Amino acid sequence: MKIGKTLTSVAAAGAAIGAGLLSANAIPGDKGGSAGQIGADVAVCDLPAVYRWGRVLGVSAYSVGTTSVNLGDVDLEWYANDNRHPRIPQNAFKFDRGRLVQIGQSWCKDGFCALQQSQCGSCDPAGSGCPELLGPGCSDPYSSSLNGDQSGLAPRSQCNPATGWFQYPPQNLPAAAPTLGRRLQIETIELNPNATTDAARFYMDAFYLHIQDYNAGNQLNNGSYRRFNVGNLNDSGYQLSMTGPTNLGLPGIFAWEENSSTVEIEAIDIPGDGRIFLGHDVIDNGDGTWSYHYAIYNLTSDLAVNAFTIPVSSSTDIVDRDFHDAPSHSGEPYKTYSWAPNIGPGYFGWKTTEFSVDPDANAIRWGTMYNFSMVTDTPPMEGEVEIETFKDNGSITMNVRVPGVGSNPYDLNGDGMVDGADAGLFFTYWGTSGPDGDFNGDGMVDGADAGLFFTAWG
Repeated sequence: MKIGKTLTSVAAAGAAIGAGLLSANAIPGDKGGSAGQIGADVAVCDLPAVYRWGRVLGVSAYSVGTTSVNLGDVDLEWYANDNRHPRIPQNAFKFDRGRLVQIGQSWCKDGFCALQQSQCGSCDPAGSGCPELLGPGCSDPYSSSLNGDQSGLAPRSQCNPATGWFQYPPQNLPAAAPTLGRRLQIETIELNPNATTDAARFYMDAFYLHIQDYNAGNQLNNGSYRRFNVGNLNDSGYQLSMTGPTNLGLPGIFAWEENSSTVEIEAIDIPGDGRIFLGHDVIDNGDGTWSYHYAIYNLTSDLAVNAFTIPVSSSTDIVDRDFHDAPSHSGEPYKTYSWAPNIGPGYFGWKTTEFSVDPDANAIRWGTMYNFSMVTDTPPMEGEVEIETFKDNGSITMNVRVPGVGSNPYDLNGDGMVDGADAGLFFTYWGTSGPDGDFNGDGMVDGADAGLFFTAWG
């Protein structure tokens, strides 16, 4: 049994935010404010380029450059030899066929020294050259190749995203595999134009984890995303190039809103923990079925997520279902098996192993997004989904669009209840060839159908 939580839900709109226009304590999607807010506040103001490292057995390694900015009013610490510097993970996403999925993730780049540039606004430098502080308004660039230097990459598993703390130096690291190890890994097939539609679009995001930023309460704008184009394929994999603006303060899940006017994204703040996003969209397939797409993006929750459940009427036919995750790699301790279907009276969902059984189960941990999809024969209605938190055996419920109630063949008058009124109609059909009342489809309304009818009573 899960323990329910009191939570704060914030409807999040995903418009791009210009550099220098994001409040230090802004909710992603909100506009307003400017640099110079209270405390330290690091954000990603540009994702300028992507570097291709090579391909091994159908998987390519990349890294994206990041330009950070201090939107706060005090110097941001950038000390290389302890954990008072940023740690920077990267992700890749694909939008196609109505949904956005994560197609890759990297380990975290450890920051060291900060150039005092003015790429993202006016700069009040913390010193000359490359000091171990980033002044208010100042920006600091890390090139795409530098962010993929294997010796400077640390595991996500040694970070606490709810506090900004991380283990430094990282401990007990396995050796990095040549070419792919620790870097942003994407399967070649995910980028193949023959395996996507012409409407497919691709994105990357990056996030700066920093304990000083968290202590100031400014951690919710640390991630940003940008679109990339897929070029030619050679032995090293597909060539990638960044395009369009960087969406400052918005993690990658907001790329979904770029491509669907009907997607809705909810920001959920878990008391004493961090923030997750729940995105959902419903598509009318035009053939009597509807596609339901859900995505959970864990921004800063250390508790993580291990189950997602949707209410489904017994009269709803689930035509198809799908689960999509973004597995960790390169020696991270987490399991990579898919979540199992979780089915019961009135619900359908997916779940992985409980924390008490396996602390390294494949939960949705920080900086990653998992997808849950189904196709049903019923149109949407408002309903309550449940998200289960991994480490504390808790639960969160949210009202979103879910499959509605399907037609009930035993409710002959369509009033929503199988009762005496339907019994009267049923017996008027007795002895006929149907189709009304012929529930078993044998061409005759008789005692066999009566047995089915009274089983459905009430």
